[in-house]
Amino acid sequence: MLIELQNIQKQYGGHAVLIDANLHVNAGERIGLVGRNGSGKTTLLRLIVGTETPDGGTIYRKQRLMIGYLAQIPSHPDKTGRDVLYTAFAELTRLGDEMRQLEANMASSDDIDVLLETYGALQTRFENNGGYTIDSKVNAMIDGLRLDRFVDRPFDTLSGGERTKIGLGLALLQEPDLLILDEPTNHLDLEAMAWLETFLSDSPSTLLLVSHDRVFLDAVATRIIECEDGELMSFDGNYSVFIAQKEKRLLDQFHAYTEQQKKIKKMKETIRQLRQWANEGHPPNEKFYRRAKSMEKALARIETIKRPQLESIQPDIQFMAHGRTGRDVFEATDVTVRFDQTVFEHVSFYAGHGERIAIVGPNGSGKSTLLNVLLGHIEPTSGEVRRAERSKIGYLSQHVDFDDTHRLIEAFRDRIPVDEGKARQLLAQFLFYGASVFKPVKDLSGGEKMRLMIAILMHEEMNVLVLDEPTNHLDIEAREALEEALDRFNGTLVAVSHDRYFLNKLFPITYWLDGTTTRFPGNVTYTLEKRREAIETVMPMPKPKAPPKQKVATPSTDVSRGEARLAELEALHQSLVLEMNDTNDLERLMTLQRQSDALQTEIDSLVLELLEFM
Repeated sequence: MLIELQNIQKQYGGHAVLIDANLHVNAGERIGLVGRNGSGKTTLLRLIVGTETPDGGTIYRKQRLMIGYLAQIPSHPDKTGRDVLYTAFAELTRLGDEMRQLEANMASSDDIDVLLETYGALQTRFENNGGYTIDSKVNAMIDGLRLDRFVDRPFDTLSGGERTKIGLGLALLQEPDLLILDEPTNHLDLEAMAWLETFLSDSPSTLLLVSHDRVFLDAVATRIIECEDGELMSFDGNYSVFIAQKEKRLLDQFHAYTEQQKKIKKMKETIRQLRQWANEGHPPNEKFYRRAKSMEKALARIETIKRPQLESIQPDIQFMAHGRTGRDVFEATDVTVRFDQTVFEHVSFYAGHGERIAIVGPNGSGKSTLLNVLLGHIEPTSGEVRRAERSKIGYLSQHVDFDDTHRLIEAFRDRIPVDEGKARQLLAQFLFYGASVFKPVKDLSGGEKMRLMIAILMHEEMNVLVLDEPTNHLDIEAREALEEALDRFNGTLVAVSHDRYFLNKLFPITYWLDGTTTRFPGNVTYTLEKRREAIETVMPMPKPKAPPKQKVATPSTDVSRGEARLAELEALHQSLVLEMNDTNDLERLMTLQRQSDALQTEIDSLVLELLEFM
């Protein structure tokens, strides 16, 4: 056992976050920690790491336990992102430096035997600890997490999301005994998520992760811990198994609760009846009094079962489509957008009335830019965009700036003209109760801001919804409420998202954007499968032309034909090399490398044949 928590209690400002939390973490487990925003998940991680102490209870940690926890990204002045990744191998790097110093000393020393012995011992340690695989591990991490666009820039100049991705790569490279990850799929694109799932499943580290990504939890977790009402409940299996087990457990608890309530009601009725009989006697019957008293004591000893809440509390979201848009809602033809560099070019996009379309692709491919082009917020460099004249568009941006001087209710009323009483009633539908509506906007969490934005959007008149990362910062319960509301919406829906569960459930049409667009008649899982199939398809090799049968080959004609074939193969090889230099896709790069190796083998063989004629 690596970690054990017993009867942990923790509160902040009189508010109990953890009441009686118990947890054990065994070596080799991959545990997913789930629960509402604010339920105590991050607090639990800090207690495990030791950055916070409990108010009550005990925490056991295995001696010399190495814990990797990506919490706050430290500054790394004078280092690039790549340099930061290499700090995972600080001890091996030091050994490598010692070896190079010994190599320099051996070149000028007469006492080489002693130096060779020292060098041999260092080299054995270096090799046994994976020193010769450092570069390949770092490069695989850069490719897998798609860090190549910024990994060689100064670390302290990177954006928060870029530094977080570098920090994630560093934590993975360190291979700690216990790896703790808080929302590791944030900032990752779809293909990087898939790579991370495989990496973590193959990792020897024990894993404890907080995530709202249901597909990720299904792929990685072997046990789910739910943080609810200050307690922790454990469920063996991945997220889907957890949902089924939790439903069964709740139904069993509800059945036990109802049976106990029947028993308690019957006992109370019996006690009442016994007392009535005792009082009706002349004189009063002491025997009935004693039996009633005995039964009251038995009733007091019963440990009452708490009534389980069968339905979770969710925001009450309702989107109504107001009027028809006409057949063609959005139509973009041959659209190119350039700023300092080309964002995308020759993009075509079509959304008809009532269609549900997702736009996905690598980070930085211009998905949000494409939404803004469709909305008319950005003029394309070239191409044409048409929108339905009767469209009433509701737009949810992932970046909305509220006035920080305002309180939550003021931010809502700025956009929705209602009196304070009505505003409080509407905000209560989004779980903003009582005094929480007067919370300053600047103090809202990411999830609270997103709920406020959705509350505003819900009360706008629209027949088209355009959503940019709508599930960001939402917990699973809020995501499910949003999904159900969008499923009932009978207007047109266009969204950018990295949430594969959300995408698979709602969007039967997918556009892949990476330089230009490709339309797929299926959800995101279908799209990713089709892309993998295309990547795995090896480009057919050109076959050498057979010499004309009527001609007799001579050495000179063989040489001419061979030289022409050689030129053809070398040109093809050069085109593969150029494509390899341009691609950031690891799987595509491996495919191209195999093709390049096959071509090089054919070129070498042909050169040897030509040399025989010379």
